Amino acid sequence: MVKVNEETLLDAVTGLSGSGPAYIFLFMEALVEAGVNLGIPVEDAKKLVFKTALGAARVAWESKKDMAELIKTITSPGGTTIEGLKEFEKAGLKKIVSSAVFAAAKRAKELSGAG
Repeated sequence: MVKVNEETLLDAVTGLSGSGPAYIFLFMEALVEAGVNLGIPVEDAKKLVFKTALGAARVAWESKKDMAELIKTITSPGGTTIEGLKEFEKAGLKKIVSSAVFAAAKRAKELSGAG
């Protein structure tokens, strides 16, 4: 549980955590679709994605490492993961995610009457 002591952070929390599950579901949906497009049956793709997401969340929760360190632990130079990460970087994934959270926080502020 996270306790927000400053009311001014409530809109930010809404943009990040309140809307966050939809962002994660969208990413998971994209992974499932990619798996299906590669020939994996949809139910198998779902199982793989769900277990991957659950396992990654568990590792991140239990680890003392930050996200960048966790990424490095599973990324080999010249390997498969680095190639996928390069595509995310090329597409500006971090900026896209940040923009989505800011947009949701802005809308939360507007809906609360503070904006």
